[in-house]
Amino acid sequence: MNSFDVVVIGSGPGGYVAAIRCAQLGFNTAIIEKYNSLGGTCLNVGCIPSKALLDSSHHYHDAVKHFTEHGIEISGEIKIDLEKMIARKTAVVDQTVGGINFLMNKNKITVFEGVGSFEDKTHINITKNDGSVEKIEAKNTIIATGSKPSSLPFINIDKERIITSTEALKLKEVPKHLIVIGGGVIGLELGQVYLRLGAQVSVVEYLDRIIPGMDSALSKELTKVLKKQGMKFYTSHKVKLVERSGDQVTVQAENAKGEIITLEGDYSLVSVGRRPYTDGLNADKAGVKINERGQIEVNEHLQTTTSNIYAIGDVVKGAMLAHKAEEEGVFVAEVLAGQKPHINYNLIPGVVYTWPEVAAVGKTEEQLKEAGIEFKAGSFPFKALGRSRASGDTDGFVKILADAKTDEVLGVHMIGARTADLIAEAVTAMEFKASAEDISRMSHAHPTYSEAIKEAALAATENRALHI
Repeated sequence: MNSFDVVVIGSGPGGYVAAIRCAQLGFNTAIIEKYNSLGGTCLNVGCIPSKALLDSSHHYHDAVKHFTEHGIEISGEIKIDLEKMIARKTAVVDQTVGGINFLMNKNKITVFEGVGSFEDKTHINITKNDGSVEKIEAKNTIIATGSKPSSLPFINIDKERIITSTEALKLKEVPKHLIVIGGGVIGLELGQVYLRLGAQVSVVEYLDRIIPGMDSALSKELTKVLKKQGMKFYTSHKVKLVERSGDQVTVQAENAKGEIITLEGDYSLVSVGRRPYTDGLNADKAGVKINERGQIEVNEHLQTTTSNIYAIGDVVKGAMLAHKAEEEGVFVAEVLAGQKPHINYNLIPGVVYTWPEVAAVGKTEEQLKEAGIEFKAGSFPFKALGRSRASGDTDGFVKILADAKTDEVLGVHMIGARTADLIAEAVTAMEFKASAEDISRMSHAHPTYSEAIKEAALAATENRALHI
C-alpha cells in the first residue's frame, strides 16, 4: 500500500495549490481527482472557460458597435462562428490544464484518477473508472472537493434547454431568448456573453437587486449599464415554474405584489448559486462532521473534527472563490509544516467579470451602517479620467470607505474597465492598514485607470478630489 504524508482530495485551485505548497515544504504528496482532467470546476467549466468566452464575445461586440468610432472600417458582414469560439475556449482550457499537469510532475506529486472516499481517518479508497479500487494511506488529508451548481426543487435541469453554467459554456447555437434564473456573478457573466452575440437576455432575481452581496451602489450602476446594453431584469421575483415543451422553455415568477409574469425563451440558465460537494466522500467514516448546509465544519486552522484531516475552499464556510481556496490551501500546508500562516478573510476581493467589471474588497456601506461604524465615503467617476475617455470605457466609478476618525480604509468598491486588476491595489493598501490619505499621496501614473483610486481617496479625504 502506498503511504503519503499528505493526500489532497480534489484538484481545483485550492487542491492543486495545496498539493504544490505541501510538496515545496518537503511532504510526500498525492492528489486524487475523479475526472480525467485536473483543475476542478474553475479551470474546466468555470473561471477560465467563461473568461475565454467573455473575451471572445467582447471582441465581437466591439467590432460591431465600436470599431467605426475608432476609424476602423470593416467591409462586409461581421459574422459569429460560435463553433470556433467554443473551440478556442476549449483550447484555452486544455492549455491551462496542461500547465497543472506540468506542475504536478515538476513537484513530484503523485496523481490518482478516481473517486476518493474515506475508509477511516488514515486510509482512503480510490475507485477508478474501470471499477477497480486502490487503497492508500494518508498521515494527513486535505479535502478540496469544491462545489456543484445548486437548483430549485421543482426545476428539472435537462442539460439541453434548461441548463447550468456547465452547459452554457458549450452551446451549439446562440439562444434567441436566454432566461437567466439568478442575478449573481455566474448568471450575469454568461448572460452578457450571449447578449453580445445577439440573444435577448432576461434575468429573474429573487432579491431586490442583482449582485446582492456587493455594495448597493455597484448593483445600481451595473443594472443601469447592463440595461443600456439591452439586458432585462425582473428583481424581487420568485420563480414558481420552469418547464420545457419541445424547444421552448417557460418560466413563471411572482413579484412582491403577488402578480405572476410569464417569460418564454428557448433556453433557461439556472444560476441560483452553488452547493458544497461531498458526494461519495464517506466523511462520516473518518469522523468528519458536515453541517446542515452541507459544509464541512472546520476550526480556525481549517482542521475538521478529525485532527489529521483538513478542508478548504467551497466545501467550507465563506465565499466560494478560487483565490480564497488557494489561500486556504497554502495556509493548511504551512500549518502542517509548523509555520504560523494567516488569512484575513475581510481582504479576499470579489470580482464580477462583466464589462464593465465589478470588484470590491472589505466592508460595504450597508455593513458599516449595520455595525454602527462611522465612516466617510469618497467616489470618483471613470468618465472624468483622460484614460477612460481615450479608450471609450467611461462607465462606472471607484468608491472608498474610510473610518471617520482614523481615516483607515475599510472598503473599496469599483465598477469600470479593468477593475478586476485594479482591486489589487486596494487589497495591498488595506493589508497594510493604509489610510485614505496614504493612497491619495501616492503617485499614480497618468493617464491610467488607477488614477480613479487616487481621486476617490482624495474625495474621502476632506472631499478634495482634483478632477471633478
